[in-house]
Amino acid sequence: MDHLLDNPIWNALNTEQSHFNCGDVQLKYFDPEVSPFVAMKNWDAGDLQYLDQQLPADRNFFHIIAQPIELPASCSIRFSIPLYQMVCPALQPFAAAVSGLRDLRDADIPAMVELTALTKPGPFMSKTSDFGHYTGIFEKEVLVAMAGERLKVPGYTEVSAICTHPDHTGKGYAALLLSLAAEKIIKKDSIPFLHVRHDNEHAIRMYERAGFEIRREMNFVIFRKD
Repeated sequence: MDHLLDNPIWNALNTEQSHFNCGDVQLKYFDPEVSPFVAMKNWDAGDLQYLDQQLPADRNFFHIIAQPIELPASCSIRFSIPLYQMVCPALQPFAAAVSGLRDLRDADIPAMVELTALTKPGPFMSKTSDFGHYTGIFEKEVLVAMAGERLKVPGYTEVSAICTHPDHTGKGYAALLLSLAAEKIIKKDSIPFLHVRHDNEHAIRMYERAGFEIRREMNFVIFRKD
Protein backbone atom coordinates (compact mmCIF):
# COMPACT_ATOMS: atom_id res chain seq x y z
CA MET A 1 0.00 0.00 0.00
CA ASP A 2 2.33 2.67 -1.28
CA HIS A 3 -0.24 5.37 -1.99
CA LEU A 4 -1.72 7.38 0.88
CA LEU A 5 -5.23 6.68 -0.39
CA ASP A 6 -4.75 2.90 -0.34
CA ASN A 7 -5.12 3.03 3.45
CA PRO A 8 -6.89 6.38 3.91
CA ILE A 9 -8.19 5.92 7.45
CA TRP A 10 -4.77 5.06 8.86
CA ASN A 11 -3.10 7.89 6.99
CA ALA A 12 -5.74 10.37 8.14
CA LEU A 13 -5.49 9.37 11.82
CA ASN A 14 -1.71 9.26 11.58
CA THR A 15 -1.35 12.74 10.04
CA GLU A 16 -3.94 15.47 9.40
CA GLN A 17 -6.56 14.05 11.79
CA SER A 18 -4.38 12.57 14.51
CA HIS A 19 -6.28 14.67 17.05
CA PHE A 20 -9.30 12.41 16.46
CA ASN A 21 -7.43 9.22 17.39
CA CYS A 22 -8.96 7.39 20.35
CA GLY A 23 -6.64 4.40 20.02
CA ASP A 24 -2.87 4.26 20.20
CA VAL A 25 0.15 4.22 17.90
CA GLN A 26 -0.71 0.81 16.40
CA LEU A 27 -4.52 0.64 16.47
CA LYS A 28 -6.28 3.87 15.56
CA TYR A 29 -10.00 4.66 15.60
CA PHE A 30 -12.42 7.54 16.07
CA ASP A 31 -14.79 8.35 18.89
CA PRO A 32 -17.94 6.32 18.06
CA GLU A 33 -20.01 9.52 17.86
CA VAL A 34 -17.62 10.92 15.23
CA SER A 35 -17.07 7.89 13.02
CA PRO A 36 -16.97 4.07 13.19
CA PHE A 37 -13.70 3.90 11.19
CA VAL A 38 -10.77 1.84 12.47
CA ALA A 39 -7.27 1.55 10.99
CA MET A 40 -3.94 -0.24 11.24
CA LYS A 41 -0.79 0.45 9.26
CA ASN A 42 -0.24 -2.90 7.56
CA TRP A 43 -3.06 -5.23 8.64
CA ASP A 44 -0.43 -8.00 8.72
CA ALA A 45 -0.21 -10.89 11.20
CA GLY A 46 1.30 -8.71 13.92
CA ASP A 47 -1.30 -5.99 13.48
CA LEU A 48 -4.15 -8.50 13.47
CA GLN A 49 -2.91 -10.12 16.67
CA TYR A 50 -2.84 -6.69 18.29
CA LEU A 51 -6.34 -5.98 16.93
CA ASP A 52 -7.55 -9.23 18.47
CA GLN A 53 -6.17 -8.17 21.85
CA GLN A 54 -6.97 -4.46 21.92
CA LEU A 55 -10.08 -3.73 19.83
CA PRO A 56 -13.09 -2.71 21.95
CA ALA A 57 -15.84 -5.31 21.79
CA ASP A 58 -18.84 -3.06 22.30
CA ARG A 59 -19.35 -1.51 18.85
CA ASN A 60 -19.27 -2.03 15.10
CA PHE A 61 -16.18 -0.86 13.24
CA PHE A 62 -15.79 0.07 9.57
CA HIS A 63 -12.68 -0.03 7.44
CA ILE A 64 -11.91 1.01 3.85
CA ILE A 65 -8.67 -0.30 2.41
CA ALA A 66 -7.21 -1.40 -0.91
CA GLN A 67 -6.06 -4.88 0.04
CA PRO A 68 -8.43 -7.67 1.16
CA ILE A 69 -8.05 -8.43 4.87
CA GLU A 70 -8.59 -11.66 6.77
CA LEU A 71 -9.83 -10.65 10.22
CA PRO A 72 -9.10 -12.62 13.41
CA ALA A 73 -11.53 -15.37 14.39
CA SER A 74 -12.75 -13.18 17.25
CA CYS A 75 -14.22 -10.70 14.73
CA SER A 76 -17.37 -11.30 12.73
CA ILE A 77 -18.08 -9.51 9.45
CA ARG A 78 -21.51 -7.86 9.44
CA PHE A 79 -21.37 -6.40 5.93
CA SER A 80 -18.89 -6.00 3.08
CA ILE A 81 -18.99 -4.49 -0.39
CA PRO A 82 -16.50 -3.28 -2.99
CA LEU A 83 -16.27 0.48 -3.51
CA TYR A 84 -14.73 2.70 -6.13
CA GLN A 85 -12.34 5.33 -4.88
CA MET A 86 -12.51 8.39 -7.14
CA VAL A 87 -10.24 11.44 -7.28
CA CYS A 88 -10.77 14.80 -8.94
CA PRO A 89 -7.61 16.04 -10.71
CA ALA A 90 -9.54 18.76 -12.58
CA LEU A 91 -12.92 19.94 -11.32
CA GLN A 92 -15.69 20.67 -13.81
CA PRO A 93 -17.74 22.99 -11.58
CA PHE A 94 -21.50 22.97 -11.56
CA ALA A 95 -23.15 26.34 -10.98
CA ALA A 96 -26.79 27.03 -10.13
CA ALA A 97 -28.79 29.76 -8.44
CA VAL A 98 -30.23 28.10 -5.35
CA SER A 99 -31.93 29.83 -2.45
CA GLY A 100 -31.61 28.40 1.03
CA LEU A 101 -27.93 27.51 0.62
CA ARG A 102 -25.70 28.01 3.66
CA ASP A 103 -22.96 26.53 5.81
CA LEU A 104 -24.25 24.15 8.47
CA ARG A 105 -23.77 24.85 12.17
CA ASP A 106 -23.99 22.94 15.44
CA ALA A 107 -27.66 23.86 15.69
CA ASP A 108 -28.24 21.93 12.44
CA ILE A 109 -26.82 18.64 13.74
CA PRO A 110 -30.22 17.05 14.54
CA ALA A 111 -31.41 17.84 11.01
CA MET A 112 -28.15 16.48 9.53
CA VAL A 113 -28.47 13.24 11.48
CA GLU A 114 -32.12 12.91 10.44
CA LEU A 115 -31.38 13.50 6.74
CA THR A 116 -28.46 11.07 6.65
CA ALA A 117 -30.47 8.43 8.53
CA LEU A 118 -33.09 8.67 5.79
CA THR A 119 -30.76 8.77 2.77
CA LYS A 120 -27.86 6.62 4.09
CA PRO A 121 -24.87 8.26 2.34
CA GLY A 122 -22.58 6.70 4.94
CA PRO A 123 -22.18 6.73 8.73
CA PHE A 124 -23.19 10.02 10.29
CA MET A 125 -23.40 10.43 14.07
CA SER A 126 -23.93 13.24 16.52
CA LYS A 127 -20.31 14.44 16.25
CA THR A 128 -19.55 13.58 12.61
CA SER A 129 -19.92 17.26 11.80
CA ASP A 130 -16.67 17.78 13.75
CA PHE A 131 -14.95 16.85 10.47
CA GLY A 132 -16.11 20.31 9.36
CA HIS A 133 -17.14 22.28 6.29
CA TYR A 134 -20.67 20.98 5.74
CA THR A 135 -23.02 22.91 3.48
CA GLY A 136 -26.76 22.42 3.18
CA ILE A 137 -29.77 23.49 1.16
CA PHE A 138 -32.99 24.36 2.96
CA GLU A 139 -36.54 24.52 1.67
CA LYS A 140 -39.08 26.12 3.99
CA GLU A 141 -36.46 25.96 6.76
CA VAL A 142 -36.10 22.18 6.34
CA LEU A 143 -32.70 20.70 5.44
CA VAL A 144 -33.20 18.82 2.16
CA ALA A 145 -29.63 18.31 0.87
CA MET A 146 -26.09 18.44 2.23
CA ALA A 147 -22.44 17.56 1.61
CA GLY A 148 -19.17 18.05 3.44
CA GLU A 149 -15.71 16.70 4.19
CA ARG A 150 -14.47 13.65 6.06
CA LEU A 151 -11.01 12.02 5.85
CA LYS A 152 -7.97 14.22 5.31
CA VAL A 153 -4.51 12.95 4.37
CA PRO A 154 -1.59 15.06 3.11
CA GLY A 155 -2.63 16.44 -0.27
CA TYR A 156 -6.13 14.89 -0.32
CA THR A 157 -9.50 15.59 1.32
CA GLU A 158 -12.56 13.36 1.08
CA VAL A 159 -15.97 14.67 0.03
CA SER A 160 -18.64 12.89 2.03
CA ALA A 161 -22.28 12.82 3.18
CA ILE A 162 -23.56 13.87 -0.25
CA CYS A 163 -27.30 13.33 0.04
CA THR A 164 -30.69 14.71 -0.94
CA HIS A 165 -34.09 14.07 0.60
CA PRO A 166 -36.03 11.74 -1.75
CA ASP A 167 -38.79 14.33 -2.09
CA HIS A 168 -36.29 16.84 -3.52
CA THR A 169 -34.18 14.84 -5.99
CA GLY A 170 -33.84 15.93 -9.61
CA LYS A 171 -33.15 19.56 -8.73
CA GLY A 172 -29.36 19.41 -9.11
CA TYR A 173 -28.76 19.87 -5.39
CA ALA A 174 -26.28 16.99 -5.04
CA ALA A 175 -24.24 18.13 -8.06
CA LEU A 176 -24.10 21.69 -6.74
CA LEU A 177 -23.06 20.67 -3.23
CA LEU A 178 -20.45 18.25 -4.60
CA SER A 179 -19.03 21.06 -6.72
CA LEU A 180 -18.95 23.52 -3.83
CA ALA A 181 -17.29 21.01 -1.51
CA ALA A 182 -14.66 20.17 -4.12
CA GLU A 183 -13.97 23.87 -4.79
CA LYS A 184 -13.33 24.48 -1.07
CA ILE A 185 -10.90 21.57 -0.98
CA ILE A 186 -9.03 22.71 -4.09
CA LYS A 187 -8.69 26.24 -2.69
CA LYS A 188 -6.81 24.69 0.25
CA ASP A 189 -4.35 23.09 -2.21
CA SER A 190 -5.80 19.64 -1.71
CA ILE A 191 -7.24 17.11 -4.18
CA PRO A 192 -10.84 15.98 -3.61
CA PHE A 193 -11.55 12.27 -3.41
CA LEU A 194 -14.56 10.16 -2.47
CA HIS A 195 -15.87 6.62 -2.20
CA VAL A 196 -18.94 5.24 -3.94
CA ARG A 197 -20.62 1.86 -4.21
CA HIS A 198 -20.11 0.00 -7.48
CA ASP A 199 -23.86 -0.25 -8.03
CA ASN A 200 -24.57 3.48 -7.52
CA GLU A 201 -24.40 4.22 -11.23
CA HIS A 202 -26.31 7.51 -11.01
CA ALA A 203 -23.84 8.93 -8.47
CA ILE A 204 -20.83 7.67 -10.43
CA ARG A 205 -22.05 9.46 -13.57
CA MET A 206 -22.54 12.67 -11.60
CA TYR A 207 -19.05 12.43 -10.12
CA GLU A 208 -17.55 11.82 -13.55
CA ARG A 209 -19.32 14.88 -14.97
CA ALA A 210 -17.75 16.89 -12.15
CA GLY A 211 -14.26 15.70 -13.15
CA PHE A 212 -13.80 12.75 -10.79
CA GLU A 213 -12.03 9.65 -12.08
CA ILE A 214 -11.98 6.12 -10.70
CA ARG A 215 -8.60 5.63 -9.07
CA ARG A 216 -9.01 2.06 -7.88
CA GLU A 217 -11.31 -0.46 -6.22
CA MET A 218 -11.44 -0.51 -2.42
CA ASN A 219 -12.73 -2.99 0.13
CA PHE A 220 -15.35 -1.81 2.61
CA VAL A 221 -16.15 -3.98 5.64
CA ILE A 222 -18.26 -3.59 8.77
CA PHE A 223 -17.15 -5.93 11.54
CA ARG A 224 -17.43 -6.44 15.28
CA LYS A 225 -15.32 -8.17 17.89
CA ASP A 226 -17.53 -10.87 19.38
